Amino acid sequence: MTALSSLTNRIFLASAVLVVVSMGIAIYWVTDSVARQAERDLQAGLAEATSLVDLFSQRDFEDFVTKGRFIADIPPMRAAATTDHPPTVQPIAEEMQDRIDADLLVVFGSGDRVLARAGRLHLEDEALQGILAACRAARDFTVFWPLAGGLVHVAALPIDPVRTLVVGLSLDRDVALSIKRLTNSDVAFVTGAEVVASSFDPSAEAALESVATRRDVFSLVVGSEEFIGRVQPLGRSEDADEPIALVLRSRTERLRFLPALRWQIALTGLAAVLGATLVGYLVARTVTRPLRALTGAMGEMATTGDLARALPALGRWDDEDVRLVATTFRQLTSALDRFQREAAIRERLSSLGRLSTVVAHEIRNPLMIIKSAVRQLRKNDSPEVAETATSIDEEVARLNRVVTGVLDFARPITFAFAEADLGAICRDAAQAAATDAEDVPIEVAAADEPIVTDVERLRAVLVNLLTNAQQAVRARTDSGRGLSVRLETARETARWRITVSDRGTGISHEDLPHIFEPFFTTRRNGSGLGLAISRNVVEGLGGTLRVESQAGEGTTVTLHLPDRAMREPRR
Repeated sequence: MTALSSLTNRIFLASAVLVVVSMGIAIYWVTDSVARQAERDLQAGLAEATSLVDLFSQRDFEDFVTKGRFIADIPPMRAAATTDHPPTVQPIAEEMQDRIDADLLVVFGSGDRVLARAGRLHLEDEALQGILAACRAARDFTVFWPLAGGLVHVAALPIDPVRTLVVGLSLDRDVALSIKRLTNSDVAFVTGAEVVASSFDPSAEAALESVATRRDVFSLVVGSEEFIGRVQPLGRSEDADEPIALVLRSRTERLRFLPALRWQIALTGLAAVLGATLVGYLVARTVTRPLRALTGAMGEMATTGDLARALPALGRWDDEDVRLVATTFRQLTSALDRFQREAAIRERLSSLGRLSTVVAHEIRNPLMIIKSAVRQLRKNDSPEVAETATSIDEEVARLNRVVTGVLDFARPITFAFAEADLGAICRDAAQAAATDAEDVPIEVAAADEPIVTDVERLRAVLVNLLTNAQQAVRARTDSGRGLSVRLETARETARWRITVSDRGTGISHEDLPHIFEPFFTTRRNGSGLGLAISRNVVEGLGGTLRVESQAGEGTTVTLHLPDRAMREPRR
């Protein structure tokens, strides 16, 4: 026997080979695709960062110059500059600098004398005169002026023929770091061949000077990192000495995840091979193990005939089809076992019913003789004899009711269905229950609607329920005064709801589950068959009977009956 002679081993080996080949292809394809996509994203990000630098250096500066022209033209600035009085001009200059957030704002008066200056750049008068002269010499009156640690982009704006406003924005390391935070790209400002400011460490700026004259996309190694970069002119002119911005993105940083990704995929592939083998084995067990246990239990049932034998419990990961087979087989055996037990119970009840009928008849005959004897005793003039005769007569009547209830409960019920008025049935039942003027009153709220049912049996059920409700009310108040019983009907979909409610003594929580059991009663003179017979009648009419009660608060009995019951007799 070889390792490949087993079908299970061949499946496991084929699964492992398939996973290894699939993972190898996946590693190559994923890493290649990710690398190419990362390179494209790197190029796109570099182009986007370059555009943002251009937007900052050109368009934002143009907006800045527009604001400066507006300041040069406003009356407060013109009026203050006309005085050629520095203390008068200085507050206006500081206010205007705050408004446009200029790094440099200088007001030159007549004779190019500095009247006021504001901003974070503090330049000597000689440097300011040089900036003014350079701006006047420029075609667009703007110039880049080198400073220690950066550049300042300035513009000269006339206030009047002899006075000038100079405003400027700096391009230094702080600006480069701000652009880096916005674009996730490094920036270096270069004038000539010298890097004047950048987001790199000062020690790495020397490597940037080698690409200061490039005008295309380039690659550059700075320290241990490889960058790709582009050159973005800061001005509008084509002058070779025009300052530029070098925009760089780290290829090393962007592709640093690839080696880790390859290892992760490789380890994932190895884990997948082991997992596939283990899962294959476990999946096979989820089918074979419960099937063996199920067939073993079936064999034992077939041998012993014990349908109540419990099937082996299935695990949560066992096969769903096997679980369905086990569930179906359990339902089948449970149904067969329940049918056997119910058949035995029905047979015992049938025998008990026949026996009860015989016993009831045998009891009824002596009762009639006793009743006749009591009539003779009533003729005696002795009060003690008369009282004894009355007690015997009451007990005979009670036994006769019990016998009648037993006969009604034991013999099959035959129904005579006919169409009748539900409201009339309810009112007739209420009238029959209230035989005495001092009885607990019954409020009837019943709709005069047709219903197909057995009128007499439904009426008898309602009379029994109403009588029980009256007795519960009387037991609570001694006389029942001030309280009433309510009988009402309501239409539901294809059926009627009939409710009998009272505020009597109610039924305790312990007694409520037993109220439909034959001969169970809490009243001294009760037979315990009324509710049992009533439920049999209601179910025979195709409905249901439900009792809700709470001790000391009252009881509500709800009947649900179809509006058109079966016309065939039901037994």
